[in-house]
Amino acid sequence: MNLAIDIGNTAVKWACFEGGEEVEQGQWGGRGAVPKELTEAMERAERALGCASGDVTCLGREIPTLSAKSPMPLRLDYRTPETLGADRIAAACGAWALHPGEACVVVDAGTCITVDFVDGAGVYHGGAIMPGLKMKLKALHTFTDKLPLIDIDGLQRAPVLGRSTEECIVAGTLGATMLAVAGYVALYRAKTAGLHVLLTGGDAPRLTTGGADGWEQVPHLTLAGLDVAMRYAAEKGA
Repeated sequence: MNLAIDIGNTAVKWACFEGGEEVEQGQWGGRGAVPKELTEAMERAERALGCASGDVTCLGREIPTLSAKSPMPLRLDYRTPETLGADRIAAACGAWALHPGEACVVVDAGTCITVDFVDGAGVYHGGAIMPGLKMKLKALHTFTDKLPLIDIDGLQRAPVLGRSTEECIVAGTLGATMLAVAGYVALYRAKTAGLHVLLTGGDAPRLTTGGADGWEQVPHLTLAGLDVAMRYAAEKGA
């Protein structure tokens, strides 16, 4: 059994895989005692691999973590591989496993939103990083005197024309972010025929209403990519 753990800034997500298939998954807030299910999974796992944008010490034990130096089915064409987030690498590996030999764009909508491009030869080229939705909302509230902090939990669609201050803030964060992501995808599609677009991350459902025809929602893409990396390393004897 392979255990994949994604330690994010706001949550710890984990999944167990058997033969490339997810058989168990869970999520934890990352504070307090490690959940019993995760502790037991760490004890049962034959292989474990993590990626960490948050505090890896929350697990209470060391586990191997993915990096640009890890065995993987992709080749990295990135100027500063030492600074490349492991979650971005993992999601790219997951996309390549779903569409081998075909170009993909991965949009990961979490605390930050990343847009990453993998070509049809399995070369990762990088992409873009922008503030996530809640980060933008918090910045508007923090750095102004009168703009309120908006809670978008449960909100899926942004108004095109805001008719109140709250609606204008939503239009300028959710709406503008959707347009920005769709714009990046359009630029990549103009240069690459048959491009697959995969959307993951906690805010992924909010980004599917603006120019998102044919986009695939893959909720556990990062965890699946960690499993891909573990299976690749095992095949290579690493």
